[in-house]
Amino acid sequence: MTVEFSDDAQDFVRRDWAGLVAQDPSGTFFHLPKYLKLYWEEFGEDVDLLIGFAEEAEQAAGVVALERLGNTVLFLGGTEVTDYMGPVAERGSQEAVAKELMAALAADGRWTHADLRGLTEASAWLPALLEAAAAQGLWVQVEEQDVAPYLALPGSWDEYLEALPSKLRHEIKRKERKLAAEPGGYRVTFATEDTLGGDLERFVALHRSSEGPKGKFMQPGMELFFRRLGEALLSEGVFRLAFVELNGEKVAGAIGFKHGKTFYLYNSAFDHAWRSLSPGMVLVGELIRIAIGEGCEAFDLLKGDLGYKYRFGARPRKLMRLQLARRD
Repeated sequence: MTVEFSDDAQDFVRRDWAGLVAQDPSGTFFHLPKYLKLYWEEFGEDVDLLIGFAEEAEQAAGVVALERLGNTVLFLGGTEVTDYMGPVAERGSQEAVAKELMAALAADGRWTHADLRGLTEASAWLPALLEAAAAQGLWVQVEEQDVAPYLALPGSWDEYLEALPSKLRHEIKRKERKLAAEPGGYRVTFATEDTLGGDLERFVALHRSSEGPKGKFMQPGMELFFRRLGEALLSEGVFRLAFVELNGEKVAGAIGFKHGKTFYLYNSAFDHAWRSLSPGMVLVGELIRIAIGEGCEAFDLLKGDLGYKYRFGARPRKLMRLQLARRD
């Protein structure tokens, strides 16, 4: 197996590794070259690109997308917008690929410290990279970075509700009934290619009305990033922008991504004038129902140990941080 590092952004397309993402149990939407390409174009101006390609018999065996900021190497994606990061490889080859990737990285003299975040606690990559780094004589440290609540989905909505503790099940049903009792009831709508522009404007307005740091997240550069994600991935059914509407007014919205058998709930916001009716909570419940109907096996509420996520039966899943440094 050989490893080659590239700093050519054209390799996001020329050496597309979406197939490896699909094969790797740790592969997520955030590992897709289409996503990382957009991230790089919008946020990569101050860092150097470093994509490591592991090949065997001229076939791609694994890929890791990195960015180098000064003397520090990080997984490409940044912790502000990208929840899961790290390499991807053919199923069962993580250990071999990690060994070669780490050997090639250790031989690259352009860094002194690596801060590698976004690996789940159960990922095969965590022990593989840890062992491979230690074998290269690097100083290593592992610590908990964050929590990403995660919900395994059954085959039907009724099964999902029955598996919940009675208090949570009652709360979900009560909020749905209360909103449905409003004159005209509510409906869930999704952005289309024709409505995407206006729908994103409404979502951004809802998001900016949020309290605290959340209300400051959707700055113009971030808004452009999501707009580009929508334009690139909506037609493929990956990008989802959903709303709860009451009498034609969009009172809650959510951005999510469907990739493989997983729905990722990325961001949500609601009109605080309707707080008493909990439209945001109802929308999350409806998205879980829709994900089950589409055959999804997991509903990922992503990074952030927020209380509302556990009201839907999610379980905490640790995200880990692997730090490396040269000993000389």
